[in-house]
Amino acid sequence: MLTARRRGAATAVVLAGSLLLAACGGSDEGGSGDGKTLRLWHYEGPNSAMGVAWNAAIEEFEKTHPGVKVEYEEKGFEQIQKTAPMVLNSSDAPDLMEYNKGNATAGQLSEQGLLTDLTGEATKRGWDKKLSAGVRTTSLYDTNGVMGTGKWYGVPNYAEYTMVFYNKDLFAEHNIAEPKTFDELTAAMDKFVEAGVTPLANAGAEYMAQQYLYQLALTKADRSWVDAYELYKGKADLHDEAWTYGATTFADWVKKGYISKTSTSTKAEDAGVSFIQGKAPILFSGSWWFGRFQEEAKFDWDSMLWPDTNLTLGSGGNLWVVPKNAKNKELAYDFIDITMSEKIQNLLGNNGGVPVAADADAITDPKSKTLIENFNALSDRDGLAFYPDWPVTGFYDVLVSETQKLITGSADPDAYLDALQEAYDKGVPER
Repeated sequence: MLTARRRGAATAVVLAGSLLLAACGGSDEGGSGDGKTLRLWHYEGPNSAMGVAWNAAIEEFEKTHPGVKVEYEEKGFEQIQKTAPMVLNSSDAPDLMEYNKGNATAGQLSEQGLLTDLTGEATKRGWDKKLSAGVRTTSLYDTNGVMGTGKWYGVPNYAEYTMVFYNKDLFAEHNIAEPKTFDELTAAMDKFVEAGVTPLANAGAEYMAQQYLYQLALTKADRSWVDAYELYKGKADLHDEAWTYGATTFADWVKKGYISKTSTSTKAEDAGVSFIQGKAPILFSGSWWFGRFQEEAKFDWDSMLWPDTNLTLGSGGNLWVVPKNAKNKELAYDFIDITMSEKIQNLLGNNGGVPVAADADAITDPKSKTLIENFNALSDRDGLAFYPDWPVTGFYDVLVSETQKLITGSADPDAYLDALQEAYDKGVPER
């Protein structure tokens, strides 16, 4: 998701590159560029899987486009998120940038006419063939900026999904069996509570708490439910069985001590660090943490898909978008193409990322192989259910504040769902 996250896992960095190319003109809509400079923005940490892969892509671009000049400009995720409409509507727009996917972000920019239609390039360069249906959903936006159909306005070259990370050493220390089913998971959490250990790392001040609740709702949902909520294909009733189960179970988990009441002000970074430091036995979050856990956790850990459900949070990764005002669009297309190449995709996979077009035999790290195999299983069963804050603009902040109330007990599940329904209905565009 991050939607308004960079889900705390990576240091937000923008790499702005200008790359010199001797003999390559722009496309028909290439703007007034000289065909010699590519301005590239992204906000991945240099040590993240994406950061490593994209730095390698820059090197590859330099080799295939001689005479490269690189300009670096550092920005954060939130800075790009807040200023993108203004910047992209000016002459300062980069040629290529990473941007968050979903109706309220990339969809909004496409509706405002700020992004280039990539449909022709996606077909010509075969990007459409490399992306599964679930991953491709966030590339396409209709005239209202709603994802899933319409024209290509972005290309993800990695994917992401949520999973249960667990500390095998802590389970062994407390003589608790590693869970394989949902009942075994809750039984394990009961035993940790009995031992005086809060089992779940949580972040009430950011995305993590709402994602726990959404995952609980997904255990009672199906694809049509997701499509109604996320894509407006039907009426979304936030008091239905799934949402009611999610909200009541989450509130019950706080009462049982699975989730700390003090986590209401905790940020995602703090929750992740508590897992890295071996304090929390379980953390439910996304693949964006995977590489960092591999690098920093000094104990034996593993991950698994949320048990006993076909659906979990996930999607294609954030998008490469080409601003409408980009001056050297052909170079931008070339760079996207390189990030989709098997070489870069394999590198991403071996550094803890979830590639969309890698050679499975080229992934050598055992944990990374499991990460990718689980994603492929999820993708094959059409199990990517996107993120709870995507449907309408501003919904992320509503989810944060209302889920905090569930944690503190200042709102009951029914009032919580009332608040969500009201905000959701106000934001859903007329169809």
